[in-house]
Amino acid sequence: MKQHIPRKRFGQNFLQDQGVINDIVSCIHPQQDDAMVEIGPGLAALTEPLLKKLRMLHAVEIDRDIVANLSGRFPAERLVIHNADALKYDFGALAQEIAPGGQIRLVGNLPYNISTPLLFHLASFAPQVNDCHFMLQNEVVLRMVAEPSNADYGRLSVMLQYHFHMEKLLDVPPDAFFPPPKVDSAIVRMIPRPFELRATDPAGLEKLVAQAFAQRRKTLRNNLKGIASDADFAALDIDATMRPENLAVRDYVRLANHLHALVGTTPQSD
Repeated sequence: MKQHIPRKRFGQNFLQDQGVINDIVSCIHPQQDDAMVEIGPGLAALTEPLLKKLRMLHAVEIDRDIVANLSGRFPAERLVIHNADALKYDFGALAQEIAPGGQIRLVGNLPYNISTPLLFHLASFAPQVNDCHFMLQNEVVLRMVAEPSNADYGRLSVMLQYHFHMEKLLDVPPDAFFPPPKVDSAIVRMIPRPFELRATDPAGLEKLVAQAFAQRRKTLRNNLKGIASDADFAALDIDATMRPENLAVRDYVRLANHLHALVGTTPQSD
């Protein structure tokens, strides 16, 4: 196989440090019959050691050259490749196909240029997921796991923590990749959590949170003007003078449910 040249448009940085690879596989702890799906297998840095533990692995890869490379290296009955854009891929349908009545495990070195929209896309399949182990830009992982009143806490924190319990596991330096990215990386574990409080209108919750964090330095009252009144905040015992990063995930859900019950429609921003 000819050497693959990393493509910037796909955000390709290939993992090559064997010690880091071993640590990641150890964190994943694959079991022989797991219904596992790798997103962006690249040059098989994780694919190969995972296949040593698994009967079969599914992979979602957009780059046709990489698909050809992987198809030439691994038998089709062991590595099932889905040549598709992960941002548009229906992981729920795949879960029904390969884990009927069960859940899939997701792993991957996610392209940093699409990591946030991809995480939001994957969150929609949380009920059909057992767990996720992803390599991401470190600053994104810090935002994912941030607690309220932390500078890193924001829209990504709220929406992902609504669906998942998340834990940062490992730091990964740039020199573990080829080409080395200009940022530090980290491994995060994501486990779907039972809803402490379910949003009656998930789309409404997402719009509310996006509007609340539209201007981080402003108060909830200012950012949600025209959406939530002082009476709404008072009814839920929420301080309207707080900044958006001070409000816990549960309280965003409570507020969204309260507003939905009042008007029966999704909150709209100006």
